[in-house]
Amino acid sequence: MSARLPLPHLRLPDTPPAADEQPLGHLPLTVVVGVTGVGKSTALSALQNLGRQKVLPNRREVADAVMIWPQAGRAVTDREERFALTAQYRAGHPGGMAQALGSLLADTRHWGAAPLFDGLRGLDEVRYAAQHFPAWRFVALGAPDTVRVRRLLGRADGFDQVTGTSATDGNLRSELAALSGGSAVFSPEDLDSLAALEGPACPAAELLAKVRIVLSERRQYDPAAAETYLRTLPPQRALILDTVALSPAQVAQAVQAWA
Repeated sequence: MSARLPLPHLRLPDTPPAADEQPLGHLPLTVVVGVTGVGKSTALSALQNLGRQKVLPNRREVADAVMIWPQAGRAVTDREERFALTAQYRAGHPGGMAQALGSLLADTRHWGAAPLFDGLRGLDEVRYAAQHFPAWRFVALGAPDTVRVRRLLGRADGFDQVTGTSATDGNLRSELAALSGGSAVFSPEDLDSLAALEGPACPAAELLAKVRIVLSERRQYDPAAAETYLRTLPPQRALILDTVALSPAQVAQAVQAWA
């Protein structure tokens, strides 16, 4: 197996912390909570434009360094395989990404005393973080699953890929309905609207791939359960925002006013 990938100015606590190092679990992080396609990255970019908070390496980078490489010994780009590997990590670390992140030591000369992180997902991670890291605060971003699919279709991110996706029978609507877990997430009307997106700019295979990403993620992380839990926290610890009703600039302004 390959050694863990390095993270800039972050490390596992293999040796005692230096004078300027602090466990991330002790720092007052602002943690963005949300699944793929809810607008976390654009909101963080807008938030950075308003202030001077540093943004830690994102969820993908931390997962690569702490979860993926130690298990696979290689880079893994297929989203469904990554979900499976992170699920294996959570079997031994119930806090998932929250537990991985909170265990890292941060050089505060670089990251400052209150950095931002993108992000946590699902009830288990959020609950673990809230219970174990009382200085952390949470900004939950949400959007309907059909909106998330459309946003994935609209972004050119090579990370948004799954293997083995193709439209084989020429009936995209039936293939969407046949996807595992699809009927539990999308209504018949949702599937009709998604199938109607097919066209020269949106091939059936690409649409199927993006829907599979959303469904695979939903099998691992329930955004509704995470949001319900966050609503039980004091308002100074949790802010919940709708990224359909609010633009990225408005999200950033709301977060800045809350902070």
